Amino acid sequence: MRNRFEEQLGLLNRELLKMGALIELSIKNATQALLKQDVDAARAAIRFDNEIDQMERDIEALCLKLLLQQQPVAGDLRLISAAMKMITDMERIGDQAADISEIVVHLSGAPYIKKLEHLPLMADTAANMVTGSLDAFVAKDLELVCKIIAMDDIIDDLFDIIKNELIELIRRDAACGTQAMDLLMIAKYFERIGDHAQNIAEWVEYSITGRHKGEYLS
Repeated sequence: MRNRFEEQLGLLNRELLKMGALIELSIKNATQALLKQDVDAARAAIRFDNEIDQMERDIEALCLKLLLQQQPVAGDLRLISAAMKMITDMERIGDQAADISEIVVHLSGAPYIKKLEHLPLMADTAANMVTGSLDAFVAKDLELVCKIIAMDDIIDDLFDIIKNELIELIRRDAACGTQAMDLLMIAKYFERIGDHAQNIAEWVEYSITGRHKGEYLS
């Protein structure tokens, strides 16, 4: 019985990593679409959202099966409970990557009002947080969890820089206002992705230690 349970826990880990890889690809496509004004990449990221939603449902069903058909001990119960929380944040990240891509499609017909200097770093940091959180989950690596949580400060600082730059652009030229607000919304979505990745890391901490600092809502 325990061997069967261990096999299903292994399947849960693999499915979480598959979902994480898809989210990372969605963020990558959204970022490429943004930087190159690539409508095809944007639409690919939008399409991924449906697949991510389905993966959330499948993993949730697996978690419920593990809870109902097995008798998990405390550590296993924490792991399964954490996984169910994590996939909620992961699904929201998929939503936000799709939201970014929808704005990119809208912006594709005109040149940008400024060089996109900080948004790519926000995107890379957010994608690394997602990947690192899931790696920490599989490896039960608390040190990596702490590094991931600290990375959210980088994203928050970059958001403040972008916001201030765009406000200054609008102040100097009101005609920039519409696109500036779209770019600010993209930055906000990346900032939210960072928050959700931090949530994932904190649920990883809970799965290992039984302690949780509380979710960051966005």
